[in-house]
Amino acid sequence: MHLGEDLITLGILLVVAYVLGRAGKLIGLPSIPIYMIVGLLASPNSGWFPLNFQSADIELIAIFGLILLLFSLGLEFDQEAFFGDAGKLLISGGSYVLINMGAGFAFGLMVGWGSREALVIAGMTGTSSSAIITKLLIELRRLANKETPMILGVTVVGDIFIAVYLAIVSVVLSGKTEVWPIVLQLSIAFLFLVVMFSVARWGAKVVSRLMRTKDDELFTILFFGLAVLFAGIGEIIGVTDAIGAFLIGVVLGASTYRGRIERVAVPLRDVFGAFFFLNFGLALNVAEFGSVITVVLAAVAMTFALSLVSGMLLAKLHGMGPRQGLNTAAIFVNRGEFTLILATLSVTAGLDQRLQPFAGLYVLTMAILGPLFTANSEKIGAALRHRPDVAPSGQRASDRMLAEEIALVEAVTSADAGSDAQRAADRRTRPAQPLLLTDPDAAPDVADPTARDSMLDFISDRLPTETGPGDKPARGTATGDY
Repeated sequence: MHLGEDLITLGILLVVAYVLGRAGKLIGLPSIPIYMIVGLLASPNSGWFPLNFQSADIELIAIFGLILLLFSLGLEFDQEAFFGDAGKLLISGGSYVLINMGAGFAFGLMVGWGSREALVIAGMTGTSSSAIITKLLIELRRLANKETPMILGVTVVGDIFIAVYLAIVSVVLSGKTEVWPIVLQLSIAFLFLVVMFSVARWGAKVVSRLMRTKDDELFTILFFGLAVLFAGIGEIIGVTDAIGAFLIGVVLGASTYRGRIERVAVPLRDVFGAFFFLNFGLALNVAEFGSVITVVLAAVAMTFALSLVSGMLLAKLHGMGPRQGLNTAAIFVNRGEFTLILATLSVTAGLDQRLQPFAGLYVLTMAILGPLFTANSEKIGAALRHRPDVAPSGQRASDRMLAEEIALVEAVTSADAGSDAQRAADRRTRPAQPLLLTDPDAAPDVADPTARDSMLDFISDRLPTETGPGDKPARGTATGDY
């Protein structure tokens, strides 16, 4: 068997993805649409790229990519954040899910593709991309923003909902019509969810002991094997391979080896995940976009409108203002990998063939418009309120000079040469920071010990950390380029 030509083909595709990815970074695009475009260019349906490459040749690699994508999402599931404020998060996340999924299901019925297709469209248009959300928060340096803890909390609720939703969708797409077989399969699916979450919550120490090894090679084989194993178990019992991988990720993420797993899993996920998106692009046909373009444009408009409503509602529930609501809406408007996962499931279930081009064009559009909207949401918010986002440089300089002059006058005229003079001298050498704040609501109140501690805990949880095999789990990010 000679694989030279296939290897050259794969190499060319990845190099092209790199070149386009570098160009996309200049305007803030995530990698998902880049990989899809490369697959679309190389697709035998388009004829735009001089490569004779079939989608089936990389299907198994793409499945590994799907497994690692959901496995990494499970690793990032923050149990402490969820169980620590479960009531408020369930209300916030539940409101977000009801609004978006309900409107998405109604939209699916309106386009007339059938009730099963409407259920899939509801998931495509109603669920945000956790990976893109986390990546944008880090890249835009919004980890310390007032609305960020709320956004991450709602994202955690969304991850739980995805697990339940996929379990339901897998049963619906199975084509069963008798009541008791459906009830039995749903019961097995929910039992699997409950058992896995329970192990993650109360069995972390046992899992950590079972994974104890100093050999990095064997350790990598172990967690990758567990991810593939539970993906297969999930597929057999009817909750899909994706959710099986997600749940074992939740379990391993609760162990003391979380940081060590992430350091190895993230590069693997980035490579195999690229094949998943590329493989989806290979299956697309540009000629089919014309039949769904009207539906896609309507779905994009609906997504932006619902995100604005949801963002403002969430901000109000948490006692925040319109600016935080707009930032929240801009973050949650992003769509990505989960939409493509649902499209893949719909094809294997024999649903309306238009779902695949719909998902492809919808994700391409949203993966471009979403990050651009997010990157400019603060400027948009400032413009809507008819004031600049930051004070002019001249005004900032004037404020500093005024603060220094006041400090000098206090120091010279002070009758007490002791502590009062010292305090005045201190003020002279330290600019008055509150004068530089143009929007006090935009930052946490660090004078409040509770708010300060919460912010510091949050930052330490989210920034990547280096941990050894015996350390506590690192709350790093496994976002990569998605």
